[in-house]
Amino acid sequence: MRTGMRTLVAGVGNVFLGDDGFGVAVARRLAATGVPDGVEVGDFGIRGIHLAYELTSGYDLTILVDAIPAGRAPGTLSVLEPASPEAAPAFVDAHAMTPEAVLTLASGLDRPRGDRVLLVGCEPADVTPGMDLSPPVAAAVPEAAGLVLELIAEEGRRC
Repeated sequence: MRTGMRTLVAGVGNVFLGDDGFGVAVARRLAATGVPDGVEVGDFGIRGIHLAYELTSGYDLTILVDAIPAGRAPGTLSVLEPASPEAAPAFVDAHAMTPEAVLTLASGLDRPRGDRVLLVGCEPADVTPGMDLSPPVAAAVPEAAGLVLELIAEEGRRC
């Protein structure tokens, strides 16, 4: 990785809604196992506004990790590169801060241009109230943590 490259890995989701806590579980795993120099791992949970402000701090790469329903088998991982959002609307609902809403808000807060954002998503099985991940989503946590580290290494080689 090039000297001075800053990366943010942000786990998002609601740990009280079963598999929606996937991103937080991945962030906690990465924080416990360690990450390369220049990488910050954050458990942002449902604090989307805090994450939007953090995105203005000048990261070269941001990886958001979240449960993303797309109609596939539970536990299926995917990597997306969200399109550049339009400026934030005048009113932001803090209770509906999806990754897209966070990026939209951050764009209105003068998020630095040229930084790359990736989204590592996992197909949830159950997002009803409860604090446990379903077995297929829990099994995807170590795989997702490894995938995040691979994406960081790839970005470092690309730069």
